[in-house]
Amino acid sequence: MKADLHLHTTASDGKLSPREIVRRASGMGLGVIAITDHDTVNGVGPALEEAAKFPQLKVIPGVEISTDIPEGEAHILGYFVNYLDPEFNHALEELRDSRYERGRRIVARLADLGIEIDWERVLQFAAGGTVGRPHIAQALLEREYVPTVRDAFTKYIGRNGVAYVERKKLTPVEAVGAIVKAGGLPVLAHPADIEPLEPLVVRLKKAGMVGIETYYANYSANKIAALETLARKHQLIASGGSDYHGIDITIGSEMGSVDLPQECVEKLVSMAERRRMVSP
Repeated sequence: MKADLHLHTTASDGKLSPREIVRRASGMGLGVIAITDHDTVNGVGPALEEAAKFPQLKVIPGVEISTDIPEGEAHILGYFVNYLDPEFNHALEELRDSRYERGRRIVARLADLGIEIDWERVLQFAAGGTVGRPHIAQALLEREYVPTVRDAFTKYIGRNGVAYVERKKLTPVEAVGAIVKAGGLPVLAHPADIEPLEPLVVRLKKAGMVGIETYYANYSANKIAALETLARKHQLIASGGSDYHGIDITIGSEMGSVDLPQECVEKLVSMAERRRMVSP
């Protein structure tokens, strides 16, 4: 049962619509996928509707929430969230609003630096989904200010870029709590570059985190082994996925390209089913 538990759609900063993601996953022979857009669950409903045409494919409702830590950022994935929960959706809407305002400020800062991109063009790249820095990166790429999306982040809009702007974010503990309250299973996304990692893992497990993303795009065998050890030590589920966006080969990797052990998927699904059975 091949799986990919980290996929982005046009609901945030992916290239393919939720329905296209489902059709492509089915065509690739995937058995389980998770829709994990940034700060939104708006792609989950259409994906589930499309998946009804493909009974061999299971779609997990998910989300990816960006949070701040002193050393940079930590992203929290939420699996099996109640994507219709009004309180959860309101919290995500506030985060999306902060992304929108941050985007406008980044474009203004770029203009101050003599780098002219059109805000309306950024919105066109977002196509009605959550506005994110990858859309600004696409506009920079289109105007030939950078050769790749990654270069846009490195030089201009990444945390150390000259046009970087902060935005409102939750703390990692707050994000974990919000996911748990929405009935979801929180997992720390692409954690290998977080330093120090283990103290954060300990704090988040106490808050309700159930796993860490261990099998991830371009992770070396050594990184994977270290994360497997950390997961076992703290009795966490080792999850994984491609972080597929489809926009640029420098962001994430191809859908289905990460070798995720079936037992990891089964543990997540089993935990979700057990929690559903005991919830009021």
